Amino acid sequence: MFQCPNCNSKDLGKIGVNQYYCWGCFIELSVSKGKIFTHQVEEDGTLSSLDDLFGEDERTINM
Repeated sequence: MFQCPNCNSKDLGKIGVNQYYCWGCFIELSVSKGKIFTHQVEEDGTLSSLDDLFGEDERTINM
């Protein structure tokens, strides 16, 4: 298992295939080809990317 690149929490819930929700900072994470993609859930339910806040090394995982 991996941890949230934003708050380093390991309290992640699975919400779909390769999709997770961080209960520490309330963001959605998706994993594809060894990369973590981070999204903020907006009030209307849309997702805004937070990937530009993290470096490549913070977003890379080995599964």
